[in-house]
Amino acid sequence: MSISVIVPAYNEERYIGETLNHLNRAKDYLLKRKGMSTEIIVVDNDGTDSTASIALSSGAKVIKESQQNIARARNVGAKGASGSLLVFIDADVIVPESLLWRISEAMKDEGCVGGAVDTIYQPRKLWLKAYLQVWRLFGKLAGMAQGATQFCRGDIYARLCGYDETMYMGEDVDFYRRLKRFAKRHHARVCFIQEIQVIPSTRRFDRWSFWRTLVWTNPLFIIIFRRRKGPWKEWYRTIAR
Repeated sequence: MSISVIVPAYNEERYIGETLNHLNRAKDYLLKRKGMSTEIIVVDNDGTDSTASIALSSGAKVIKESQQNIARARNVGAKGASGSLLVFIDADVIVPESLLWRISEAMKDEGCVGGAVDTIYQPRKLWLKAYLQVWRLFGKLAGMAQGATQFCRGDIYARLCGYDETMYMGEDVDFYRRLKRFAKRHHARVCFIQEIQVIPSTRRFDRWSFWRTLVWTNPLFIIIFRRRKGPWKEWYRTIAR
């Protein structure tokens, strides 16, 4: 088994370096423990800053994609990947050193088609921390998983046709739902790894008001507008800081 880590990125020069530093530590840890190789692919999604050069200096392979759509960026990265196991990680996520090793351990079970890793947010505001924790627990109870870190066997990913490029938001939750349905139909399973967590940036939430957070994290709002680019300018036009 070999692993390809795919990182979609749009103007992430302030975050991509730290993300890749942690991924490289996880890559070295996996190599020492199991002798498994890992490639890291950054998909520069029509960015205008130094994201690509930072990625190259960190040893990552860089693929350019001019059409701004996070689902497409994930899919383009997967097409350029050589690994049999695909791991999708957002560009502003800090991962533990044992991440790739733990994923590889889960995938030793041939009945496991893929899965996700638990996500924990660490915002500055106490009310926001409590609010996001409630959504984290709700997601677990509902069997959902966001795309901060998801993984899938390459052949299964192909059978699912990857991420839905008609979506501008929620493509990760949709992919995980389809992955679970595939596993159920084929008497397989998905693995949700809980004993380690990845930590995404809370930069957007930290600067939003209480009411804006309630609206933009509302599942109904996401379902209604997930196929429209306009409502998601924070991800596709505005550089988040």
